[in-house]
Amino acid sequence: MFDRKLSRLRRSKQTRRKVALSRAVRLAVHRSNNHIYAQVIAASGDRVLATASTLDESIRAASPKTATVAAASLVGKAIAEKARSLGIEAVAFDRSGFRYHGRVKAVAEAAREAGLKF
Repeated sequence: MFDRKLSRLRRSKQTRRKVALSRAVRLAVHRSNNHIYAQVIAASGDRVLATASTLDESIRAASPKTATVAAASLVGKAIAEKARSLGIEAVAFDRSGFRYHGRVKAVAEAAREAGLKF
């Protein structure tokens, strides 16, 4: 039986395995129907260093609709600024098994434009 969530989780394991071998700081993105979340996770995988999501007050004020590409690009810009303030220049992009399309792509491109390298 085909299960969409199990397929996505299987794909995410492949990415996380490769990122764990590279020992890189990880930019993890999660997408739900209503919101998008981004986290910068330490190379060891045990600490979250920075977070940004459409639940943040500043992002909600700038974009009242949270399930849009525009809101996702605001999240990408915010997570890049937080990461750079911590001295993190380069990360490995973890899309959590989601297709690199739409809101996930918007987060990645906005983070790149804000100076994060991956």
